[in-house]
Amino acid sequence: MKFEKIHNKGQARLFENRYLEVLTKTHPAVIWGMYTPIIVGMLIYSHLRAGFPWWNVALTFFGAMVFWTFFEYLMHRFAFHLVSQKSRIRRIIYVMHGNHHEFPRDKERLFMPPVPSIILASVIFSIQYLVLGKFAFAFFPGFMLGYLMYGSMHYAIHAWNPPFKWMKPLWRNHHLHHYKRDDLGFGVSTSFWDRIFGTMFDLRKEKEDKQKTQALMFK
Repeated sequence: MKFEKIHNKGQARLFENRYLEVLTKTHPAVIWGMYTPIIVGMLIYSHLRAGFPWWNVALTFFGAMVFWTFFEYLMHRFAFHLVSQKSRIRRIIYVMHGNHHEFPRDKERLFMPPVPSIILASVIFSIQYLVLGKFAFAFFPGFMLGYLMYGSMHYAIHAWNPPFKWMKPLWRNHHLHHYKRDDLGFGVSTSFWDRIFGTMFDLRKEKEDKQKTQALMFK
């Protein structure tokens, strides 16, 4: 996704229909509010109804959070940055992710909005249930908390400077992904998989461009 200009103001118009357009936007607090009760409820169900001991629930839950980081990397690299000659596919990719590269200061499209989010989450849970059985009631909450933390981390990277020095490489990796090369730096919640698969920027060779970084930050 190459754009002639990164827009520091405004947001993309994704649909002509104003009602559909409204459904493409959300606030992080809305998504956290939607999924937190589901996460807590499923964890309680896993222990009290499905009969799994707490240690089993905890291991499955945290394992799912780790799995999310891998899923996040694969989706960002191979789905959100899919290169296609077909206009319909390019349109879908733009709606899913490309608009964020063109309008990086748009705060309302960092999380998937409620309606498509619920639909997709239902599909993902169904697949996990088919594969894992009742373990899905402990796995899905960890997977979804991973998503919530990913979205919040993404917001933080665009909103603030890194709060700790050790987090700076993650911040820079994502900023470089935006204004330098979008075929590198796919990790958002962690740069671990970028390091494993060789898509991490060599930060020792990258000069920090504070002006371009500021152009990607929320105000």
